[in-house]
Amino acid sequence: MTKHEPETAEELLNAVGPAFGKLRRSSLLEVENPISQKDLSRTLVLNVVLEAGGGGGGDGDDAGEVTVGGVAQHLGADPSVASRMVSDCISAGYLIRAASQRDGRRTVLHLSPEGEELMARFRRHQRAAYDYITADWSERDRLDLARLMLKYVASQEALRRR
Repeated sequence: MTKHEPETAEELLNAVGPAFGKLRRSSLLEVENPISQKDLSRTLVLNVVLEAGGGGGGDGDDAGEVTVGGVAQHLGADPSVASRMVSDCISAGYLIRAASQRDGRRTVLHLSPEGEELMARFRRHQRAAYDYITADWSERDRLDLARLMLKYVASQEALRRR
């Protein structure tokens, strides 16, 4: 299979979407403490809870608290699918259900110590994969991609809140 490098700005911009799709479909390289496919899927939910707990709001939930509904909204998933994903994370010991500090009738989600460790390991794994993939890049290119990726994600978040 021959690699076709985009030659025009239009081809380059059209190639971005499929490239993001390939990133999402492929698992991270097993460069440090491999993470199982199951735990890799769980990190989607854990990341939503982690970000919300950091004061990022819960996509419709009170700031700093996230519910199963907030997970569903953030992931763009059906509430029943999100409920099963959350239940799986609880069964695995990565999430804890707790009463909301703002409204005791609501149940919110928190990472357990095991969930925090999995996310720390996942972050180390992501960094190791980035370092491996970009090892032969110039330092400037590595930092430019990192900076632009963060800018892209921040703009995407702003679009979602709109």
